[in-house]
Amino acid sequence: MKKKLSFLSLLLSLAATAQDVSTTSSQSSVDNTAYNKWSVELNAGANKPIRAITNKYFTPTFNPTHIDLGARYMLSPKFGWKLDFEYDKFSERDNTPPFESTYLRTSLQGVVNLGRALNFETFTNTFGLLLHTGLGASQLTSKNGFEGEDYMVNGIFGLTGQVRLSNRVALTADLSGIVHGSQNYNFDGMKASSSTAIDGVIINLTAGLTVYLGKNEKHADWIGGKTISDDLERRLSLLETSLLDSDKDGVADLYDLEPNSITGVAVNTKGQSIDHNQNGVPDELESYLDKTYAKNGGNVPSNNNIEELINGGYVNVYFDFNSTKPTNASLSGVAFLVKYLQSNPSKSTDIIGYADEIGSSGYNTELSRKRAEAVKEIAVKSGIDASRLNVIANGEDTSVNKNSKEARQIVRRVSFQVK
Repeated sequence: MKKKLSFLSLLLSLAATAQDVSTTSSQSSVDNTAYNKWSVELNAGANKPIRAITNKYFTPTFNPTHIDLGARYMLSPKFGWKLDFEYDKFSERDNTPPFESTYLRTSLQGVVNLGRALNFETFTNTFGLLLHTGLGASQLTSKNGFEGEDYMVNGIFGLTGQVRLSNRVALTADLSGIVHGSQNYNFDGMKASSSTAIDGVIINLTAGLTVYLGKNEKHADWIGGKTISDDLERRLSLLETSLLDSDKDGVADLYDLEPNSITGVAVNTKGQSIDHNQNGVPDELESYLDKTYAKNGGNVPSNNNIEELINGGYVNVYFDFNSTKPTNASLSGVAFLVKYLQSNPSKSTDIIGYADEIGSSGYNTELSRKRAEAVKEIAVKSGIDASRLNVIANGEDTSVNKNSKEARQIVRRVSFQVK
């Protein structure tokens, strides 16, 4: 009797441990609506009683009569509960004394998703591994031996391999061991059982299907995680995108701080047009314009090439942080525009102000307007009629990394659109 009580205490300890694990997991579980929790499991296979068999009675290596039906509820992607029912039939091996017994079992078990606990999802989203253990009750009925039923308590421990066939179905294979206490008769039913703490032991080997229930796309067994192939594909895609060279200046977009530089204009290693005097006009373009001015008595020629350059953003006026006063170097950009408008009296222009992303959007919109107004004032004082100058406040330019000091300098500007 003491040995049986010791056995029951051991099983109760296992159940308590499963409860503690489940409680801990539920406190850290992810959003309940993100995955399905319920599944139904149907397995069939073979059983093998390995002790509590009467002398001279033998069973086959595996009795091919085993059916198991279970319902599982996952508290989180790692832990859950399972309630299952089992039917087995035991009979004699060839050329041994005949017997026939029927065995029924039910158990409440804790389930641990070992595949997720061991981070299987880092290399596969197809294979899984579950550990299950718990307590239950069993009934043994003999056709040839004792009369009536023998009721027992049982403890079960098993491992279930999984192969995901789809988001709704998985193929499983299970190996479980079941130990019994309070067992009065051997599994053949022909003799009373011994009185050890652990009486009968049964090994089950089964295969079956798990069907996942719920409205979400995936079950907790498979939610989240990426395979190596998924991650590799993502990285290759990122690499391909990063290595694009949109403006064909020889610097990949990943490292290009000026991804729209004019074709053929020299750039530095960061893809920025070389502008040693920092007046907003690339040196090669400035050299070309200077030669053109000389040929035309210092007047800017009225042709589509110059207008395209202005409208393409290659003539700009730059500002220091939170300032409405153009930097001294970039005043040449205003002078360039003034010369063009003086040479083309039928033309007008939009003066478009920008700011970086530091500060509130409302403040930056007003700052961009003040910058455009400051440039307009310089142009008016240089002889351009105010009616030919239209101020536009474009606010924040979000096209660059706002954490880069150099990139923010590029967008603190006024550009022009000649019409």
